[in-house]
Amino acid sequence: ITLDPLAITDEYVIRNCVLARVSNEFVFGNPHLDGLMLDKAGIIPGSCGTYDDVVVCHDCYSALKSAKIPRLALRNNLYRGRLPDEFEDLTWVEEMACAVYRNTAHVTRLFDSSSPDQPTVLHGNTCAHEMNVVSTANVLPRTPADIHGMLSVVFVGPGEFDPAKSGTLFRVRKQKIWQFLVWLKAHNSLYLGLHFSNAALQLFPEDGPLPGLSEATIN
Repeated sequence: ITLDPLAITDEYVIRNCVLARVSNEFVFGNPHLDGLMLDKAGIIPGSCGTYDDVVVCHDCYSALKSAKIPRLALRNNLYRGRLPDEFEDLTWVEEMACAVYRNTAHVTRLFDSSSPDQPTVLHGNTCAHEMNVVSTANVLPRTPADIHGMLSVVFVGPGEFDPAKSGTLFRVRKQKIWQFLVWLKAHNSLYLGLHFSNAALQLFPEDGPLPGLSEATIN
């Protein structure tokens, strides 16, 4: 079969991934594979170091055998890039703490468990409502009190809402927030002139629910 249909044709990807080497996403150390839109997870280095094995499913094999772009190939306009490590497992509340602009209010409705066997299980949903005002930060991270200004929790249950039972729903980590802000300052011009406050950062826990969540809850 031929892998030519998988060759990169997008000028932006060619410029950044192939020529400028901003990303090594499609560089495999093999001249026969470099520049092809392949997932590295599907490439097995050869034992003798002179060739590599490419794992291809039946559907892709059939398409490539006919010199066509497979339906589920990255080359078929399915490549959306990869997020930097700083974005990995970032929670939505941590994003709010790092946002320069905010124009949405979040309302979370939670229902307590009715089963005595699962006393810590909650279920519900969060709705984001667009506001006709924009909150602009001059100092980051935003404080927990600032975040609560556009966040409400409606709790339905026999007792009081316990933030510790919310799992990772309102999770914040001060180190994650700081690392994300540092990355943003280095890669986003909107953050170049902003002041980062260590005092505001210390208002967040090492790893836990957003402080003051109980006060923002309607029981």
